[in-house]
Amino acid sequence: MTAAAESLGLSQSTLSAQLKSLEDCLGAKLFTRERRKLKLTSQGVVALEYAETIFRNGEELAAWFSKGAQTITGRLGVGALSPISKNLQYEMIHPIVMAGDTDVHVIEGEQAELLRRLREHEIDLIITNIPLSGPETKDMQNHVLGEQPVFLVGRAPYKLSKEPFPDWLKGVPLFLPSSRTTARIGFDALMAQAEIDPDIRAEVDDPNLLRLLALSGGGLSLVPEISVRFELEAKRLLKIKRVPELTERYYAITKRSQRISPLILEMINKGKESLKRS
Repeated sequence: MTAAAESLGLSQSTLSAQLKSLEDCLGAKLFTRERRKLKLTSQGVVALEYAETIFRNGEELAAWFSKGAQTITGRLGVGALSPISKNLQYEMIHPIVMAGDTDVHVIEGEQAELLRRLREHEIDLIITNIPLSGPETKDMQNHVLGEQPVFLVGRAPYKLSKEPFPDWLKGVPLFLPSSRTTARIGFDALMAQAEIDPDIRAEVDDPNLLRLLALSGGGLSLVPEISVRFELEAKRLLKIKRVPELTERYYAITKRSQRISPLILEMINKGKESLKRS
């Protein structure tokens, strides 16, 4: 108690009175004394968790206004992992852009860099296919947008296959996402299980490039459906084969907060609606 009072610039008696006042206000005993030391009770542990949230929110408030938030209230920063479908990004931001009230900035990059920007209030939301885990979830929050079936897509001379999958893939040129994606990891596992050495012609992160390679007619691209939705609807591409047991899941990541802005909630809901349409 003495050390804590000194750290706060208070007298020990003042600090003791404040703690007693807090206990009276909450109607619970927060500390118990053991061998001249104070130990948190179970109620005290709960109170500490709430207090840490309050202090963290206060720090975020100060950091927000130190960034000049008063002058950028009409700005929305969006981070997107590089392999994320441009169609999904478009459908999430398009309604906000068209409303004309908000200046939307979209930044692509690696997840670690985007998380840093989110923590420092440079962006407000991340669109990703890699969920947070472990310590990252203490100050960040995953929002599941939905998942997509993964297809091998292409155009003439390729056509819908009636042969068993994946036997007919032998010798077919393939354009695949990089090994960082869940779709690629799952596809590699299926190929290994079937003892097939696929004819991989290109490995790229950009879903737009995978789409263009499929449109070239030079092979088949492995993509989530949303990445080529417009081309499928226009019949410029065909779903040659849905890869069994393979899906791509998408997430929005925000700062863990008691209040999420209406603009961010709108983006999250638009993402969910877009993925449900498949």
